[in-house]
Amino acid sequence: MEINAPDVVAEVSAAFARYEAALISNDVAVLDELFWAGPHTIRYGIAENLYGPKEIAAFRAGRPSVGLDRVLSRTQITAYGPDMAIAATLFHRPNAPGKTGRQMQTWTRMPEGWRVVAAHVSLIDS
Repeated sequence: MEINAPDVVAEVSAAFARYEAALISNDVAVLDELFWAGPHTIRYGIAENLYGPKEIAAFRAGRPSVGLDRVLSRTQITAYGPDMAIAATLFHRPNAPGKTGRQMQTWTRMPEGWRVVAAHVSLIDS
């Protein structure tokens, strides 16, 4: 298995950047698109545990659309072969001083493109 094939890292990095832009602008359609619509998709959030595309979409539809700006740091994309990668990043929000956010996503190449199949978001004291 090839770790971090440059073309795979570039593809996932582009998908991750698209996700981040959609997150900041609250583009729910793109956020929903980039999560795999399969029954095994999971998103653990700061205050929620979401199983499957219906729960994830409902969360996205009801989430506040203000105060979404954030600054990323220590972002790392690691590809494991041609079809799977992990994206990990830290984030800081101006409206959450003293807190550091952590985000991990498992991306898998699906017939329709790269999709998040598992995600975890948490906050810790800085």
